[in-house]
Amino acid sequence: MMTSGKVLKIGLPKGSLQESTLYLFKKAGYIVTVDDRSYFPSMDDPQIEAVLVRAQEMARYVGDGVLDCGLTGRDWILENGAKVVEVSELVYAKAGLRPVRWVVAVPEESKIRSVKGLNGKRIATELVGVTRKWLRKKGVKAKVEFSWGATEVKAPRLADAIVELTETGSSLRANRLRELDTVLESVTLLIAGKKAWADRWKRVKIENLAMLLKGAITAERMVGLKMNVPRDQMKKVLRKLEALKSPTISPHTDPGWFAIEVVIEEQLSRELIPILKRAGASGIVEYPLNKVIH
Repeated sequence: MMTSGKVLKIGLPKGSLQESTLYLFKKAGYIVTVDDRSYFPSMDDPQIEAVLVRAQEMARYVGDGVLDCGLTGRDWILENGAKVVEVSELVYAKAGLRPVRWVVAVPEESKIRSVKGLNGKRIATELVGVTRKWLRKKGVKAKVEFSWGATEVKAPRLADAIVELTETGSSLRANRLRELDTVLESVTLLIAGKKAWADRWKRVKIENLAMLLKGAITAERMVGLKMNVPRDQMKKVLRKLEALKSPTISPHTDPGWFAIEVVIEEQLSRELIPILKRAGASGIVEYPLNKVIH
């Protein structure tokens, strides 16, 4: 039901997370269309207005009430000191469904072997505030400078060390950098402004969005299995499924058969399907899922 005059203003991350976010929204049931020349995507929900914003700036706009909600990393919430409502963790990143890390790294040939070795050194990073606080906790005094990009190439000529975001560490290795320590682990969050969160209609809208996005992320790791099982093989097949949540069992049109359906982690399917086949199941179908809501 359309609520007259009500619109939720949401910020979607522009940049490295943009493609992953649009895919996630599609799985959650929202079609987002982006024009390469515009910062204002269109959504198939007339109650939502979207804008593309750099993740680094998102928390500030949401905290100031310019946007009702948005997706950004916990790292940028901390960096901006933003006063926002953390509605839900959405653990996804550019390379997969995992947290990301900000690490302090030095060139492979550097004589610095520990964080203490950074005393008096120059560090380049985009995450300046968080890095300075982390160094203070470690009892290290170093000069932390803002990096406008291409941070990996700053060491050793422009800086002694860097603090950079990594998912797999491949970019650091490619640039002949060695990790010393993890400064911060971060995940994507759906955040809301306090004023928007106090508005009952907007809060429900944001909570619904969080539920669907989390369901889409959960579904990325899951698949559905359905199969036909003869009555005399039912116990044998069910024993193979006993470690999973109770499957759905339905009577078949043929009274000598049953239909079984279960949701499992995708990585289990390649091992389980041959086992089920040998136990007597047939017509086994694996299918992808869009959302799994617990």
